[in-house]
Amino acid sequence: MTDGPLVQTGVVAGVATLTLDSPHNRNALSSTLIGELVAGLAAAVADDTVRVIVLTHTGPVFCSGADLKETAAAFATGAVPAAKMGELLAAVWESPKPVVARVGGPARAGGLGLIAAADIAVCASEATFAFTEVRLGVIPAVISATVLPRLVPRAAAELFLTGDTFDGARAAQVGLVTAAVPAAELDAAVASYTTSLVRGAPAALAATKTLLRRSTARPIRDELTELTEVSVGFFTSAEGREGVTSFVERRDPAWVPRS
Repeated sequence: MTDGPLVQTGVVAGVATLTLDSPHNRNALSSTLIGELVAGLAAAVADDTVRVIVLTHTGPVFCSGADLKETAAAFATGAVPAAKMGELLAAVWESPKPVVARVGGPARAGGLGLIAAADIAVCASEATFAFTEVRLGVIPAVISATVLPRLVPRAAAELFLTGDTFDGARAAQVGLVTAAVPAAELDAAVASYTTSLVRGAPAALAATKTLLRRSTARPIRDELTELTEVSVGFFTSAEGREGVTSFVERRDPAWVPRS
């Protein structure tokens, strides 16, 4: 574990890179990491030299989802990390500057919501993904606001309900990511997108992002506020507590049939 920042930031040639740097827990979305990432996004948006924002990571895992150890410890107060996810997803979704997700390794649950919130997402073909919520006794409520507009409906039903793992090629096929490339080509693919994006006029890029969001039925923040309440309710329910506790204790939850 580190005492330093959990999100590293840097700006080069108009591209702000925000790096999830919490490899000790697979870049889990703790309250601290969420807060730092929201702050980093706000700083990048406010910086007139920044044209594009890239989300990336250290370690082999892009993001393992909500910090379940913190969640288990927070059951007494109800202040689970999932309560802050809506703010993060809204910050990415509403950014007037294009956001590119660079996914070099596995992503789970809330991490998929973060990927879906980005305008463009590129993953390594070898990366794996899963909506693991139902296996923990919770539901992908908050992240559905960003994920469902991306996914093919039949795939959404399959992947949300089963919690099964799928690879980068399938992620691209169903719309979760823009492209899946061999790991050795990932940085070049991301650079290709950022090179194109920085050529866009800032006001035109922001207005185009607004245009792309016009099909959203409700304002994203209204939807996320409602879905956050649903998510927190499940995390603090009997099933949610059992699912999170069983994960931390490395055992099957009580509802899994015994042979």
